[in-house]
Amino acid sequence: MNKFDFIVIGAGMAGASVAAELSATASVALLEMEERAGFHATGRSAAAYEPNYGPPPILALTRASRGFFFAPPIGFTDAPLITKRGTLVLVPKGSTASGHDFLTDTRGMPEIGADEILRLVPIIRPDYATRAFYSMETGDLDVHALHQGYLRKFKVDGGKLLVSAPAQTIKQLDKVWHVTTPVGTFSAPVIINAAGAWGDQVANLAGVAGIGLQPKRRSIGVVPLTGYPDFMQWPFMVDVHETWYAKPQSGKLLISPADATPVEPHDAYADDEILAGGIERFMQATTVEVTRLEHSWGGLRTFTTDGSPAVGFDPAAEGFFWLVGQGGYGIQTAPAMARLAAALASHKPVPEDIIAEGLQLSAISPDRLR
Repeated sequence: MNKFDFIVIGAGMAGASVAAELSATASVALLEMEERAGFHATGRSAAAYEPNYGPPPILALTRASRGFFFAPPIGFTDAPLITKRGTLVLVPKGSTASGHDFLTDTRGMPEIGADEILRLVPIIRPDYATRAFYSMETGDLDVHALHQGYLRKFKVDGGKLLVSAPAQTIKQLDKVWHVTTPVGTFSAPVIINAAGAWGDQVANLAGVAGIGLQPKRRSIGVVPLTGYPDFMQWPFMVDVHETWYAKPQSGKLLISPADATPVEPHDAYADDEILAGGIERFMQATTVEVTRLEHSWGGLRTFTTDGSPAVGFDPAAEGFFWLVGQGGYGIQTAPAMARLAAALASHKPVPEDIIAEGLQLSAISPDRLR
């Protein structure tokens, strides 16, 4: 029997980051069902730091994560975690109400004129947008560097990572959780469910009622772009309704229909028909004619019923802690989310800087989903 203070199920970004935070002062086992950590949502994220997107808890956690991305702890990573890239939000014709709402809810994203739109992204059709907003407080996140940084810290602090270790049984005896896997049995008084799309399944295995998690597929295509030698400097661009977005990455252009198709937990793949629709909307907004798709992939983004994450102990199962439902914002919130979850799971005060960003604990408590 391997005895620990905490067992974390799921070694994607959520699980790896909270395990790393906890391992500084506690013994932690991190169990991953796949052959490597970060196989699903984490390993397929084209993540950006966007502090103006998401429900209120996500906004607070994203903003509280900014300092970590721009100035990570010494030794955490050899590569920058964030590379500055602007964000351009376009308001198509007939969307004036949406433009007004967006302007009301954002910080540090002033409205810009037509000339500035074309200076930033010369492929945007002059008659496409009636309004636009632009921010330089955003950037591309190095998901791999962030994830590996947390895993490295976790191991240095004495944490134990087990891969190919899906939970087969989860039982609580005398206030201690016991998790049986193909590589051994592990026990701890607290179990942290960071299993993403499989979160409800893990809960059910433990005899805990699910909270109604819904995985949703996101499709992304990679397109070559010629004739614009400086296009890698272009901002992330999106229409205000999020029916498409595009961003330069690794010398190519990523295009997505920003789809959110409800699916069962699985090894996700792109939906070709939906992806084609997103590319068509991108072409309607720009002068680019997409004739070739180099490759595509799909990822899962998992949501609670109200779109905000579930972070905290289950009200009906002692020692069972939820860390799920990040809804596609799990990378950009990871530093603050990990500190928050580690504090709550350890019965310690929530970091003041996170509360200062406006986080309401009631908005992320699993209690609200019962």
